[in-house]
Amino acid sequence: MSTPCSDPVALGLWHPLAAIEDIPPSSDQHTRLLGQALRYRKDAGNQVAVFDGDRPLPVTQAYGYAWTCLGTPARPLFDLPEYAEPDRRNVCAATVGVRVSAPRAVENFLDMGHFPFVHTGILGVEPHTEVREYRVELNEERDEILATECIFYQPQAAAGASGGIMADYIYRVPHPYCGVLYKSCPTDESRLDVIALFLQPVDEETVRAHALVSVIDSQSSDLDIRLFQQTIFGQDKPILENQLPKRLPLDPRAETPIRADKAAIVYRRWLRAKGLQYGVIPAAA
Repeated sequence: MSTPCSDPVALGLWHPLAAIEDIPPSSDQHTRLLGQALRYRKDAGNQVAVFDGDRPLPVTQAYGYAWTCLGTPARPLFDLPEYAEPDRRNVCAATVGVRVSAPRAVENFLDMGHFPFVHTGILGVEPHTEVREYRVELNEERDEILATECIFYQPQAAAGASGGIMADYIYRVPHPYCGVLYKSCPTDESRLDVIALFLQPVDEETVRAHALVSVIDSQSSDLDIRLFQQTIFGQDKPILENQLPKRLPLDPRAETPIRADKAAIVYRRWLRAKGLQYGVIPAAA
């Protein structure tokens, strides 16, 4: 049995629990968050309630998912304005259990270098293996990381793609355990597709990874979109589960970065500055 979390930073965050559409009505469901057993239920009006024992917890319903906080929320949940655009296809594409820490999973989400080797023929292919120079900044006012000018060749950038493109990427990390990716839309060059990864830390070395896909795509079915995203998840899962240590080291001397790891370096520095303890190996004093 995992030990409940005592990290005030993690306890003050909003965490995803489940896609609202997947919660059976009027029936208790059970999960774990930060080592704590929780139950939740959805009423006839589609409103979700979450309980720690008999104690009701705060709930936010956003981006197709129910979110809760075990402590006092330090701030509102981050904005994702694209979700409200009326012509977008918003699909809760997958929930997958992975034996890895939430920060390790976020770092993998930021890594373009693995595309040709892990997602061969879809998000990358040899010999197109170079990660070009890109920009990373920490927006202190919004308290989030933004990586821009990310360009990578992709044979099939999305479920609705019909050929290879040089995909433009923007990575956004608005939450220690969540990442948002904006990428070239294969069907409309003026728009960006959105893929969001919302991680539920079951304990320090296990997550439930929830994926939201928000795309401009009038051709693909919801099933097509889900199958595409689940294929990507299925390829990432064994890689993540074989990474050691499972918790993310925050000491800059613990692992040797390369140029392509610029976003990961800023991410680790950001977590250190926050004092986050859950799911990481803290830097030595």
